[in-house]
Amino acid sequence: MSRISVFSAPFLLGFESFEERIDRLARSADGYPPYNIERTAEPDGAERFIISIAVAGFAENELEVMTEDNQLSIRGKQKDEPGREFLHRGIAARQFQRTFLLADGMIVKDATLNHGMLVIALERPRVTKLARRIDIRSL
Repeated sequence: MSRISVFSAPFLLGFESFEERIDRLARSADGYPPYNIERTAEPDGAERFIISIAVAGFAENELEVMTEDNQLSIRGKQKDEPGREFLHRGIAARQFQRTFLLADGMIVKDATLNHGMLVIALERPRVTKLARRIDIRSL
């Protein structure tokens, strides 16, 4: 049984890669680490987003924030110290990857780590609508 995609409509030209990205995001979704997303709208029409991710126990050099191909990826990998012996280990040295699909025009402003919270600031500037007349040539 094949599934029908909304992106296969004949009037959606050039959107094939979006379906692939959405499928990839759906496969990678799990509950760790927990996160919040906040949005504020500016009077000029711009939008600002704050993604807060709980990364307690991770140092700055154990986290990576990257954007590529309209995707924001956050990775965390803790290193086990070979000389440590745990009698009880309730806090696992767990790696993670959290991915967000970004709309065209989104800008990642910065990322800060403070008290176990990784905060990533994004902005979508107001986009001016552009209309253009296309001249028709006769052959």
